[in-house]
Amino acid sequence: MHFSIPDTNTDQDSAGASFTVFNLHINGAYHCSVRYRQLHSFHDQIKKEFGSLPNFPPKKILSLTAGQLEERRVQLEKYIQTLSQNIEVSGSTTFNNFLLQAQQESQSEAVENVCIDMYLMNGNKLSLSIVSTDQTDSVLETAAQQMSLPEDLTYYFGLYLLRKEDVGEHSIVRKLQEFESPYISLRAANKANPHRIVIRKSYWESGFDEDVLDNRVALNLLYVQILSDVERGWTLANTDQHAQLQALQQRGSKKEYVRLARTLKFYGFLQFHPCISDYPQPGSRVLVSAGNRELHLRVQDKHAGEAAFRVTRMRCWRISTTIQDENSDVINPAPRLDLSFEYLVAKDTLKWVTISSDQAILMSMCLQGMVDEVMMQKQGQRMKKPQDRRRDVKNSTPSYSKQNTATSPTTPGQEKVSLFGQRNLNARTPTSPTTSGAFIENDAFRDIGDDDL
Repeated sequence: MHFSIPDTNTDQDSAGASFTVFNLHINGAYHCSVRYRQLHSFHDQIKKEFGSLPNFPPKKILSLTAGQLEERRVQLEKYIQTLSQNIEVSGSTTFNNFLLQAQQESQSEAVENVCIDMYLMNGNKLSLSIVSTDQTDSVLETAAQQMSLPEDLTYYFGLYLLRKEDVGEHSIVRKLQEFESPYISLRAANKANPHRIVIRKSYWESGFDEDVLDNRVALNLLYVQILSDVERGWTLANTDQHAQLQALQQRGSKKEYVRLARTLKFYGFLQFHPCISDYPQPGSRVLVSAGNRELHLRVQDKHAGEAAFRVTRMRCWRISTTIQDENSDVINPAPRLDLSFEYLVAKDTLKWVTISSDQAILMSMCLQGMVDEVMMQKQGQRMKKPQDRRRDVKNSTPSYSKQNTATSPTTPGQEKVSLFGQRNLNARTPTSPTTSGAFIENDAFRDIGDDDL
């Protein structure tokens, strides 16, 4: 997840007293506005549950000057970025509940029964009756029940926010996370442009297809997505392959269609908008796709060619924001987003590659998803099931408190451990471009050996 606190606002309480709120953006979108004391309370709760944490910005007795306020904003941003890199903390119910309830209050959303539309990739609509503040996994489980998708296959799929483009197409903005309400997020997104929520597969490894092919509902969800990917040119097929696919589609042979599609180039890849990269040389126009444990670049200019960057050879990556030159001819230029990753090009040789794209955060999320899947398979873990989540919710307590009074005791019998002592995130500070941004260290990189190069 990509966290940032780009700015602050001044607000007033019911008595007319002024206070500062910090605007928290997650994965490139505004999520909530929170006070320092709310974040401090949240820190105390997480500390009780997990033990040692990153340093939290200290309290001040007197009112902050403008310079001190900016310093606190930067410190809070660094704190939440570091905290979120630990998957046990960021995946906890305490963490997710805080962010969910902060979103609800910040956007003044009443708790009420509502109807929300979900779409398949072929445009078919599924209308769900939910509570406005239901979090993402609850909504996904409701959709799975309504479609009669087995519980064991529910989390093979996920909910994604799509934005309607000028040409009528829809582009993927991001995958909705457990810490947000799809209903609230969709309403907020629609204030700027029309959006919709779609159901897509949430895994990257094509081998997981075998788990869903024997279930009618899961097969259909996968099938309509592949149809869309082939039609949009995300999955490439030559003339003969197109003819075979069309014949299978006309016969309604969905399973055979999927099996043939799995042999095609870029099967299961997510394709991004054309953008700019410094590979193979600065200013190269490229088409980037993510899938099959790699980030794939197709060069679109005179240096035409292709390059595949395996996630297991990326030591780390970062998202950075570069403010455009004030002297340029562009009026109010938007900040440039860069995804930079340090890649093992040869034994003992690392090279930085930078991609400039308005979808840089989505690219980063795709990298993280592939890395998480690699580590899950290495550790012999399985896909999450609804019963796992219900068990977590049962053993948790709410964590967001406007009044700064909520607590979250350590689960009985659970020993406090220093999760951040297990891995020093700053132990290997990479040499990188001089722009701001939090490093995401790649756990999957550690297991690579010379024989893999």
